[in-house]
Amino acid sequence: MLDFLEMGPFILIYLTVLVFILGLLIGSFLNVCIYRIPLGQNIAISRSHCMKCGHVLQWYELVPLFSWLIQGGKCRKCKEKISIQYPLVELGNALAWMAVLFVWGFRPVTILYCMCASVMIVISVIDERTKEINLGLNLFIGALGIARVVMDYRNWSYYIIGMLAVSIPFLIIVIVSKERAMGLGDVYLMAAAGLLLGWKHVLLATVLGCALGSVIHIIRMKVSKKGKELAFGPYLCLGIYLTILFGEPILKWYISFLVQK
Repeated sequence: MLDFLEMGPFILIYLTVLVFILGLLIGSFLNVCIYRIPLGQNIAISRSHCMKCGHVLQWYELVPLFSWLIQGGKCRKCKEKISIQYPLVELGNALAWMAVLFVWGFRPVTILYCMCASVMIVISVIDERTKEINLGLNLFIGALGIARVVMDYRNWSYYIIGMLAVSIPFLIIVIVSKERAMGLGDVYLMAAAGLLLGWKHVLLATVLGCALGSVIHIIRMKVSKKGKELAFGPYLCLGIYLTILFGEPILKWYISFLVQK
């Protein structure tokens, strides 16, 4: 296994640029998923086109981030404005991948966490818009969790418990509240995340997600007049991502704090 920060400067720069470009490319595909999945459209076959005039985009109009900037955020043909979501998702995915790489280095688990971060971007945007989390996206994270268990099979029970640690309490809340407090999508999300992270880490992710959701949503209600209805998925995803990056030092600090007491 190679530690990212111990490499020579030229290799470090080369790999950083490579991961950034790959992150942008995958980010472009994430935008396709964000638009087409809620509509039930095929995400692999149909070519990208302008939502207003139907103009089929050429390869030079599909260069992540740069095409949007060069075209001034508008369709080249009809001049319809293109949402800033597109470059933000592409750039966000690239930066998310780089952060995971810097923290975890070149390990097999790094690939799993990068893929999870990408799927969570899709989940977050769709859930924010529709208040629904696509089952297929949760199943994809679950597949990453299965791969994680295989990689660390000696500690398989840590991940199986993680799959149940948060999802079971969430399921009880769903049943008792008759899905008014949260939806089944949140339950499946935390089951999949628990299988990927393990029980200690998924508990931390839940605490972070709930805390961030409470604070950020209150601020959004004050600033942008958002309603009380909360799309919980984006905050849970943020908690999961922060746990991927900082879960180990946070848990070590917390355990040492308890020992000192």
